Amino acid sequence: MARPAAHWPLAAGISFVDWRLIPFAISIFVVGLAVAFLLGNLRNALQAGLGLVLAVGGSATVVYEIPGHSVAMLVFIPLEFAIGWVAGFAVRERAEEAEAAVVRATLAEQDRDAAARIAVAEERVRIARELHDIVAHAVSVMVLQVGAVRHKLPDALAEDRDALKGVERAGRTALAEMRGLLAAMRNDGEEAELLPQPGLDGLDSLLAQLGRAGLPVELHVDGEPFLLPRGIDLSAYRIVQEGLTNALKHARASQADVTVRYEPDELQIEVRDNGEGNSTSDGLGHGLVGIRERVKIYGGEMTAGTANGSGFILSTRLPLRRERP
Repeated sequence: MARPAAHWPLAAGISFVDWRLIPFAISIFVVGLAVAFLLGNLRNALQAGLGLVLAVGGSATVVYEIPGHSVAMLVFIPLEFAIGWVAGFAVRERAEEAEAAVVRATLAEQDRDAAARIAVAEERVRIARELHDIVAHAVSVMVLQVGAVRHKLPDALAEDRDALKGVERAGRTALAEMRGLLAAMRNDGEEAELLPQPGLDGLDSLLAQLGRAGLPVELHVDGEPFLLPRGIDLSAYRIVQEGLTNALKHARASQADVTVRYEPDELQIEVRDNGEGNSTSDGLGHGLVGIRERVKIYGGEMTAGTANGSGFILSTRLPLRRERP
């Protein structure tokens, strides 16, 4: 601030000695305007205010020392320098607003990234709980079957019976550890789910619920349905559920179509709605995050986006080459 501010005290001091010592009027005017602009552009509000006083007071002093000056000169010439100061102040305000906008955008992006990471972690825990539940059910069935076979073996196969007893004991131990793990993965106060995990055979009930909530849905099944691995069956159901929930709550759709296509080596799912083309979920994209995590588990593919500027299409492909029984 010191160098630009020194202009006006110096000019005023020279005018007290002899106003004719001041360089050409045009040059002092141009330099004075530039100085006033720089003083108005100062980030420190107190220094900028002091700069306004110096610009107006210094220019008024110089004009006053000129013999034969008029009242108009005494008023309008300092006013011109005040306008220069205001221009600098406005530029500074605009620059600060732009910087603040950049900071807000950066913070918002950081918040979105943090929210996305939290959403991914929460969805992975949810998927892990569901898959652990499926595995626990499968192990439980295996233990029961081993126990039934063991009890039917005759005494002549006592060694085989003892071996099966060891398998049964290991299975029960694994079940106990898995139940403990499932309990640890639940949030505080969260109750264990007593109902079986849903699959594609529960789509009719899901679509009926959504219809009652105000979203009519048509279901299209291509190909001959066959028994799916339990994990893929559950994930397929969750994908349809999440896609339709987003269409209802966030895209404000009035109609949706679900297509389930059975291929020999993959399961294809498409959820299409006629909403506003913004059915990503709760505003942070958590719905798509969950679907993407489920698809990633099985090495599948997912695409999502607007359909010709209207509506939203969610498409997923779940490979079955290593899962189909």
